[in-house]
This record gives sequence, structure tokens and C-alpha cells, in this order.
Amino acid sequence: MVPIRYQTLAGKSAGYWLLFIALAAVTAIGYAAAHYMEVNGHYVTGMTNQIVWGTPHVFAVFLIVAASGILNVASISSAFGKPEYKPLARLSGLLSIALLVGGLIVLVLDLGRPERLVVAMTYYNFKSIFAWNIFLYVGFLLVVAVYLWMMFEPRMNKYSKPAGIVAFIWRFVLTTGTGSIFGFLVARQAYDAAIMAPMFIVMSLSFGTAIFLVVLVATFQWTSRPLGDDILRRLKNLLAIFVAAVLYLTVAFHLTNLYATEHHGVERFLLLDGGVYTAVFWLIQVVLGGLVPLLILFSPTVSRSRAAIVLAASLVIVGGLAQVYVIIIGGQAYPLVLFPGMEETSTFFDGVVHAYVPSLPELLLGVGGIALSLLIAVIAMRVLPFLPEQLPDSAPHGEDAPTAAAASTAR
Repeated sequence: MVPIRYQTLAGKSAGYWLLFIALAAVTAIGYAAAHYMEVNGHYVTGMTNQIVWGTPHVFAVFLIVAASGILNVASISSAFGKPEYKPLARLSGLLSIALLVGGLIVLVLDLGRPERLVVAMTYYNFKSIFAWNIFLYVGFLLVVAVYLWMMFEPRMNKYSKPAGIVAFIWRFVLTTGTGSIFGFLVARQAYDAAIMAPMFIVMSLSFGTAIFLVVLVATFQWTSRPLGDDILRRLKNLLAIFVAAVLYLTVAFHLTNLYATEHHGVERFLLLDGGVYTAVFWLIQVVLGGLVPLLILFSPTVSRSRAAIVLAASLVIVGGLAQVYVIIIGGQAYPLVLFPGMEETSTFFDGVVHAYVPSLPELLLGVGGIALSLLIAVIAMRVLPFLPEQLPDSAPHGEDAPTAAAASTAR
């Protein structure tokens, strides 16, 4: 079979440098926002003693979850033996590392005292899911890095499948750990549910596939590389299945809570009386981020348009951010039930829905994390050959070939 040939980005065009400078500037602004919050204290944010995880956590969790799901493309090629996805496995691995790094940077800078992360890395409380996640995140980076090495080094190609299987298992464990952060928080009525872990796994597949589709189409378009319709059709169909699965698990989650009387209050809050959280849930998460993309992706005519596919994937990304926002912020806004079945009154917000308005520094830090992830990917694609020369419908799926000497021009 004709081998796959990869190329680096030449990075000599004005478009490449404009993108590089823009991403670097947004990343720098995000760091400046984090520095501003650290110097002045978190009172300059919308966070309070009641809502301690703000908008930066929304971006961080979204990026971490998407990092796991975006590796699915590489897993399909190696763990499930689908050669048609093999040319995109390198890009899939790169984006998974980039998104995870971006998410973890936002998470660390949002702590208020990021230098104290050393304490969490040296003293472990294994009863805490947060301690487990330190091993899961660092281990994921190492596993994917080894996986990429197996794909890049021709002599190690024969080990890429075992490495891919390990990465596949690890990412499922990682996402289970992230979902379990919320599933184990029994004090929060909106979190305490075993379904959180599998729901986060499906969310990761949906978010990751959507981001991969947008990056794939944009990269091939800007670098003038041939991209056939076959791979887009496959990814589009996968995305539709994942979006439908997220909607199904969301319905199952809320129906399960409605069955239990103790959760009627929080369910009424999120679904009917939650104000901004109810609006975000129904309008952005369910309609714009779920139903509209499904209508586009399952339409036999509209889904033939690449612009429509990218639009659907973009809406899934927006809906994903909305879903994480409702889970994290909405779950904290609902008051803690300290004494079930009793009414308590004090001056410390007992029984009061907590107010939260995202501040500009929080938004800038979160957007800066996204920009950092893309900046890592842009730099890496210029240094190493992550992209195939072409991916037409008739593209071969043989062994990787040595990288072509010539590099494509990023436009």
C-alpha cells in the first residue's frame, strides 16, 4: 500500500504569523488576568464563599474533558483497527495534550495561590478524588506522549497499537475521575449521582469530536491541503451519535433525580425557576448545543455542506460550555440542604439561592486557556509533521512514510 506522508507547517505566510500573534496575545492577556486576580484577591471576581468554582473552572473542566474525547480519533485507528482514521491519529494526540495543558493551566491559575500546588503534589489524601486526578492527568500526558513517539518513529510503529490501547483505557479512567469529582460530592444536591461518570465520558466524546472537526477543516483549508468528504462524513456521523447520547444521559440524569423526592427542589431550580441557569440549560445547552446540531447532522441535504458541519460542531462546543456552566455554577448556586426535611434560618445565606456574575478577569483567564491550547498546537505543527500531505477520499492507509522534506505553506 502507498504510505502516508506527513508535512510540517512552513509557517512563513502572513496568515500563520497573524494567527500566532493573536493566540499569543490572548494567552498573555489571560495570564495578566490571573495575575490581577492573584494580586488583588478573588473579591475582584464574581466568586464568593458560596460559589468557589467560577467561570475559569468551567473552561478548565471543559478543556480537560474535551482533551480525553479528542483522542478518540486516534483510538479508533489503533485500538479498533480502523485504518481510515490513521492519517489523523497524530493530530488527535497532539490536540489531546494541548487541550489538557491549557485546561490544567487555567485550573492552577484559578487557585488563588498556584504555587501551593506543590503541596497537593507532595502530600496525598487518597480519600480525595482530587489527589487521584493528579496521577490521572500527569499519567495521561506521559501515555499520549509515548503513543505519539510510537507513531513518529518508524521502528516503533509496530508498538503503536498497544500504546493506543493503553491510551484508550487511560482516557476513560481520566474522564471517569473528572466526572466522579461531582458524583462524589454528596453535599451538593445537583451533583450527587453515579451517572455523572458515564455522562462525562460521553460529554468528552462529543466535545472532543466537535473540536477536532473544526480544527481539521480549518487547518486543511488554511494550508490548502486536499480533504475528502469521506472522513468528514465519518466524523460527522460520530459527532451526531455522541450528541444524541449526551442528550439521552442528560434526560436520564434529570428523570432519575425527579424520581427521588429529595432532589425535587434542585430539579425545579435548574429546569424551571433557576433564572439564568434555566435559560442557559434549555436555550443554549439543549436547543443550540443539542437539537439544532442533530437536525443539521442528520439532514440528508444540509449535512453535505462543510460549512454546515463546522457550524454544527461549533454549536456543540458552545452547548458543551453551557452544560459545564450549568453543572458547576448552577450546582453551587442552589443552597446546601443542611438538615433534610427541616427549615433553618441564620445570617449565613441558609436556604438562599447564591448570586454569581462572571467578571471580566475570569472570562479572560478562561479564553486565555483556549488560546494557549491552540498556540501549543500551532507551534507543534510547525516543528513536527503532524498533518498528512493530503487526505482525499481515495487516500491510502498504509504504514507511515518518512516525512516529506518540503513543508506546506500556512495561509
